[in-house]
Amino acid sequence: MAGVSRLTRFGNDLYTGAKSFDFVGRRKWWYGIAIVLLLIAVLVPVLRGHVSFGIEFTGGSQFKVSAVADSSQRLAEDAVHGVVPGAAAHVTVVGTDVKSIQVQTQTLDTEQANAIRDALAAAYDVPVEQVSVTTISGSWGQDVSRQGIIALIVFVVLAALFMAIYFRTWKMSLAAIVSLVHDLVITIGVYAVFDFEITPSAVIGFLTILGYSLYDTVVVFDKVRENTLEDGNESVRTFPESVNLAVNQTLVRSINTGVVAVLPVASILWIGAIWLGAGTLRDIALALFIGIIVGTYSTIFIAAPLYSQLREGEPRIRKHTERVLALRAKAKQEPVGAAVE
Repeated sequence: MAGVSRLTRFGNDLYTGAKSFDFVGRRKWWYGIAIVLLLIAVLVPVLRGHVSFGIEFTGGSQFKVSAVADSSQRLAEDAVHGVVPGAAAHVTVVGTDVKSIQVQTQTLDTEQANAIRDALAAAYDVPVEQVSVTTISGSWGQDVSRQGIIALIVFVVLAALFMAIYFRTWKMSLAAIVSLVHDLVITIGVYAVFDFEITPSAVIGFLTILGYSLYDTVVVFDKVRENTLEDGNESVRTFPESVNLAVNQTLVRSINTGVVAVLPVASILWIGAIWLGAGTLRDIALALFIGIIVGTYSTIFIAAPLYSQLREGEPRIRKHTERVLALRAKAKQEPVGAAVE
């Protein structure tokens, strides 16, 4: 109970301004961290020369050997190379108690696919009926890629219009979109760094985390708008201070929302990847897990500080800041003048 009481008091202090973290004033630090992460996310796939896309995007043949006693990946590689020498075979083990072997190759003709199917059945000592074969054409994969890109563009455009109309300023919209791009690039970068495969399920996860990040950003920006509208002609806070106060006031809520969202996603990721071996669950949950963490960071450390920076150069904002600072300086001098008299 004492811990809960301290946490409640801490949240109240952040809301009233009794305690404050300088998110806006130290924005160069946050920008620097973001730039480093973005560079890693971009340079790793460039230097490596590829990003791992599923056969749904690239086209190819996929084999699944169900209920194997020996889960050695080498058996699958040897079986593929025995039929098509030099063929690239991406082999993964799926499941825990009852394991399956999944093998992906380039697009094969019917004769090659049947030969590899027989070779896999012999290698793992299972009936041929336990080896399934799926072939996806390259043209279908290109169509999936095109639809994914279109969906992403439509989402970003609609999000930008919504933010601009709702908050009546394109600068909030720009800051939010920069934050969303940051989330997307870093999430895809994590996939590239660890060579995770990008599948249609992962793309659905990417679009979902953009929605989550946008929602979190809207909540913070709504508080920013409330604080800055309250400023008016009163001279208690400068514009950056009002923005920073809004971030502090919503900090506990943002963290709580992130934690509450991550915990069930982590459970789904664990169950999908370890227990069930369900590829679709794993792919969606992995994208969500990474994206929620990155999205929570960008809302607090990127979106709000960037919006403040975009507005600080406006004549009205500069004039308000000068008035606040002048009155503060005058207030400091008044006791001295009274003492001299």
